[in-house]
Amino acid sequence: MIRFEQVSVTYEGAAAPALRDVDLTVPEGELCLLVGPSGVGKSTLLGAVSGLVPHFTGGTLRGRVTVAGRDTRTHRPRELADVVGTVGQDPLAHFVTDTVEDELAYGMESLGLPADTMRRRVEETLDLLGLAELRDRPIATLSGGQQQRVAIGSVLTAHPRVLVLDEPTSALDPAAAEEVLAVLQRLVHDLGTTVLLAEHRLERVVQYADQVVLLPGRGEAPVVGAPAAVMAHSPVHPPVVALGRLAGWSPLPLSVRDARRAAAPLRERLADVRPPAVAAPVETAAPVRPPRGLLRRARRAPEGPAPAAALTDVSVRHGHVDALREVSLTVRPGETVALMGRNGAGKSTLLRTLVGLHEPARGTVRTGGAAPHRTGPRELLRHVGLVPQDPRDLLYADTVAAECAAADTDASASPGTCRALVSSLLPDVPDTAHPRDLSEGQRLALALAVVLTARPPLLLLDEPTRGLDYAAKARLVEVLRGLAAEGHAIVLATHDVELAAELAHRVVVLAEGEVVADGPTPDVVVSSPAFAPQVAKILSPLPWLTVPQVREALS
Repeated sequence: MIRFEQVSVTYEGAAAPALRDVDLTVPEGELCLLVGPSGVGKSTLLGAVSGLVPHFTGGTLRGRVTVAGRDTRTHRPRELADVVGTVGQDPLAHFVTDTVEDELAYGMESLGLPADTMRRRVEETLDLLGLAELRDRPIATLSGGQQQRVAIGSVLTAHPRVLVLDEPTSALDPAAAEEVLAVLQRLVHDLGTTVLLAEHRLERVVQYADQVVLLPGRGEAPVVGAPAAVMAHSPVHPPVVALGRLAGWSPLPLSVRDARRAAAPLRERLADVRPPAVAAPVETAAPVRPPRGLLRRARRAPEGPAPAAALTDVSVRHGHVDALREVSLTVRPGETVALMGRNGAGKSTLLRTLVGLHEPARGTVRTGGAAPHRTGPRELLRHVGLVPQDPRDLLYADTVAAECAAADTDASASPGTCRALVSSLLPDVPDTAHPRDLSEGQRLALALAVVLTARPPLLLLDEPTRGLDYAAKARLVEVLRGLAAEGHAIVLATHDVELAAELAHRVVVLAEGEVVADGPTPDVVVSSPAFAPQVAKILSPLPWLTVPQVREALS
């Protein structure tokens, strides 16, 4: 169905090809997973399948890419639209209509299909993806998982034989991600659709793949094979694989289910060992008001330094919707707090309220003692910095070097401070690159460095690992741990349960704008089916969270 023959892609002005000597065959009705470090060319490979590379992106493509027998060099993206459907990282960036039904029909209208055919296919797609009850809903009111299903549906109505997805679960909570992956499984097994997807959060998807393509980077040829065979030696692998390697399990498990079957001896070895602390325990949080129908533990705020942030009975409204409902939360210097919950639970609203982008309808907000919505930007920068979900919101210069120089100037930092931070997160980002030409993970690293240059006492991060591979995420964890050790407070909104397990002292779970759980990370995540990391699920009921914890205990 998809065939790459000695394919190399080089962009204008680039010192090396983005792809080099790719030979690859993806048969019909298979799910092929594309993995590799940030910036190795995964999005370029996906774009070559849809014809966006080189017809839209430019550059030089050598070799031959064929999809269902059509050569993408001689067929432009429009001429491949009935064969290839593409869903990007951000579905909102691709929607062109306002409601679900209109969006499903739009692609067929562009292809000029008859009205009766369009009507039938819309109904079939609504049923296939479980969207029938949402047909008249404005897309802006949908959850992240629902929006991703609509994005998939909008290309499925054209009946493509190939579906190409770029990190389809990166912005989704665990439940919504499972929802989308279930849809992809149904397409592969029931309809024979060929699915090619790139994903950094391998713990979510590797067990479903028929084959894995590893792009190592550094000019090395891709490694193609069965998932277990590739994962056995891949530098990019999920925690279940890392634990299997550590324990010497054979065959190497790819799912929690298979790992639990092999883990009984390991659980026996660890039964009488206390897990080393993920982070120094911090006693925090002012008492919070219990939400309707739920009982939470209230704790007394400790004596000590003034809080870096404090919310007391805060409610925030978006139109007629309560985005936050009577939220009380205290964050102290040196503490790392992970905000978790479903898409739309209020995590981003809480972060934006702490930087004054939302004014509370009720309650009080203090960031470093100041009311953020009444404080000027220059003064507020002395107290708090926010890295939003879309790093492009912070990037304005034409090159990485110019962006870093501006950040040093704005923060009154020594020249080279921002650039050193970028290099510590992702060493291969070139000075001359335009920020918009970077991969999602590289843009995030640059935006993080811009904010970290000012070393704000309170650092807010919205989905900080979106687009980052495991190595880049590990480097980010070390940077944030160092900041916390120096007394910086960190609040991160994340769907990455592995990040919360590695980094957070404390987890706060939001639902429908209310705090429904607030406590030390092990207490909250181990008991949660949705937010437990892979190691916790494998070694349950023992309270282990991460592979480094297990490695330290075994050594």
